[in-house]
Amino acid sequence: MLYPNNSVDKLGFTEVKELIKAHCLSEMGQQMVDKIQVMHNYDLIRKFLSQASEFKNILENDAPLPIHHFFDIKSLANKARIEGVFLSEEEFFQVQASLTTVFAVISYFNEREGQYPDLEALFEHLPIEKIILKHIDRVIDQKGKIRPNASRELMDITAGIAKAEQEARRKIDMIFKAATGNGWTADGSLTIRDGRLCIPVLAENKRKLKGFIHDESASGQTVYMEPEEVFTLNNKIRDLEFERRREVVKILTALTDELRPYAPLLLSYHGLLTKLDFVRAKALFAIDVDGAMPVMSNDARMKLINARHPLLLLSFKKEGKSVVPLNVQIDDSNRVIVVSGPNAGGKSVCMKTVGLLQMMIQAGLLIPASEFSEVGVFKQMFVDIGDDQSIESDLSTYSAHLSKMKYFVENANGKTLILIDEFGTGTDPQFGGPIAEAVLESLNHKKVRGMVTTHYSNLKVFASNTEGLENASMLFDNVEMRPLYMLEVGKPGSSYAFEIAQKIGLPQNVLNQARNKIGVNQKKVDTLLVDLERDKKEFIDAKNALEKQQRRVNDLQEENEKLKAYYDEHKRTLISEAKQEAKSIILNANKLVENTISEIKSSQADKDKTRDLREKLNVELAKNTVKPQTPKVVADDEIKIGDWVKLNDSETTGQVMEIARDNLIIAIGDLRTVAKKTRVTKVSKKTVPKEVRRGGYSSTSDMANFSPEIDVRGKRGEEALYEIEKYLDKAIMMGFGTLKIIHGKGDGILRKLIREYMRKYKEVDRMEDEHADRGGDGITYVYLK
Repeated sequence: MLYPNNSVDKLGFTEVKELIKAHCLSEMGQQMVDKIQVMHNYDLIRKFLSQASEFKNILENDAPLPIHHFFDIKSLANKARIEGVFLSEEEFFQVQASLTTVFAVISYFNEREGQYPDLEALFEHLPIEKIILKHIDRVIDQKGKIRPNASRELMDITAGIAKAEQEARRKIDMIFKAATGNGWTADGSLTIRDGRLCIPVLAENKRKLKGFIHDESASGQTVYMEPEEVFTLNNKIRDLEFERRREVVKILTALTDELRPYAPLLLSYHGLLTKLDFVRAKALFAIDVDGAMPVMSNDARMKLINARHPLLLLSFKKEGKSVVPLNVQIDDSNRVIVVSGPNAGGKSVCMKTVGLLQMMIQAGLLIPASEFSEVGVFKQMFVDIGDDQSIESDLSTYSAHLSKMKYFVENANGKTLILIDEFGTGTDPQFGGPIAEAVLESLNHKKVRGMVTTHYSNLKVFASNTEGLENASMLFDNVEMRPLYMLEVGKPGSSYAFEIAQKIGLPQNVLNQARNKIGVNQKKVDTLLVDLERDKKEFIDAKNALEKQQRRVNDLQEENEKLKAYYDEHKRTLISEAKQEAKSIILNANKLVENTISEIKSSQADKDKTRDLREKLNVELAKNTVKPQTPKVVADDEIKIGDWVKLNDSETTGQVMEIARDNLIIAIGDLRTVAKKTRVTKVSKKTVPKEVRRGGYSSTSDMANFSPEIDVRGKRGEEALYEIEKYLDKAIMMGFGTLKIIHGKGDGILRKLIREYMRKYKEVDRMEDEHADRGGDGITYVYLK
């Protein structure tokens, strides 16, 4: 139930319906859009939403649905039901084209059985009678004209007409040629008069040629004659055409008789086409506004994530601007949100967004919000927006508001959504404020859900002290004195009346007089709200900085643990390999010694032979001798970022990333470790193996060369995500706070893909569009935690 009846106009729902109608292909679809209304049946709402979501998926990701023709075959089916009435060639063509579309659509879904269950339900149990098409195709061709061979009689008549026309043309050409040779004709060629082919003859020669005069020129010098011989043939043609017309009517009547038993089925086909046109229009509108199907619930609650007003979104798109998304939750604990803040700060738009999106959901329309939003069903929606003063009823603005409040209090319940704009205004604030508070208290006792906007301080205080009510404010930049159009739940907002007046340029003496006239308590409350907002912003900034440092410490600790585990694991492996190698060397040495002794014995200790064998032993010994490689120590200046150092208790070499007092953060390949300055020795870069240098980390060069901006325009989705993943990892490792991703506008597919992918990273805090003058939604700013 909606109250008052003009709520659909107040919230912009009527405009939404008009935009959907513009996408319809048929008048029947437009009529269905006109009938859209807010529903309360959860199962019906869910089904309609799912149908629109499935059709949107087809339009964006599947092959095009074969929808080409939408005609009103309902009226044709009703006409065919009447005995003795026949459909025309054009009407049969409309039936033919519509049935072709119906059967193609059913075939399309049959090929994807189970993929779009709610759309398939539209034609479930609907029989496919292709015999109807066969009957029509036998008589009507693809251009909507009756076939010349539709019957034997029609073929004979058509052939007779063609033969008579050829004979008439042959005779008139012959007579025209002879008359021209005699100089009887006027300039020009054969012409048509009254549907007859005539010869232009000079008026003075009209007695020289037998025939019938059908017309004459404006000057009277030329007459248009039909020769007597041709006149008879043309009459024969006319008779044959009448006969053909009678035969066509006979054929169409017989075809209509064949179609008559299928009239009820044609009405069912008409219903399917109408519903398809209707759902298609809803899906196209959803694509226009980036609509999605939220998580549905049968409870009276909502949780909107990144929600936007659809009409505002479309308007801003034309101007290249972006809408600030809305995040709000209304449930059992926070039943009514009391929104305060400066004028023109977005309070009313925020409330209208909530109301319109809820209305759209309960009408089966997808909404411009995250698919992770949660939306329930309300049995009643009560709206008080704008000025409803009535001359006829002798109601003032405030009286009209009070009349609505009376209805709200008497009829609201826990399944009611209330939306009240500028609660309590229209009369003396000393009395309007308490009355509004009393009404709000009464509504709260009834467990209603909703949102109200106000400037009254007593309502802000009441909301902060009352269970079920929650304060919220529209954020305002009190430095630049401009609204941010962002809703923050949890605290009331200042009206910033004096600040705005000061920025506009109201004289200072006037402002001082105004400050002196307001109450001391009110002045303290408003100042406290302004200071609280400023202090909270500073606190949030400090908290974010602290969290960033803590994450860095946690990362370093995790890397240190990984490095230790890496060393432990490889230490055991290296020892095992060394033992195996030593064992192999010993076995080989034993064999070599035994062979050498054997050869010395066989040569009877010949000096030359013995010397050669000794040299051979020395060569083998040199092969297995390990030369200790002590890095060259650089003993001059102190250790700096980018220097190479060796850990004193091992042969491990790494590069210095950062210096924190007496501690060094060292990069060893892809791993990081922390070591005291006293535990390392600075070494020359030349002594460090190339493979170690390639794996090292150059803090200075990498930080200098890294740019927090990446351009993925023109890349495919997977390729763009791969580049962004590498880029994001580097940015996180180097501690960058913001990143700029240039992806272009286009159809918005790449932007949507990138943003959905970035949300998977816990390090990502939020994302925003670039300013409209510098690229708008073609560029995404990513803010890291």
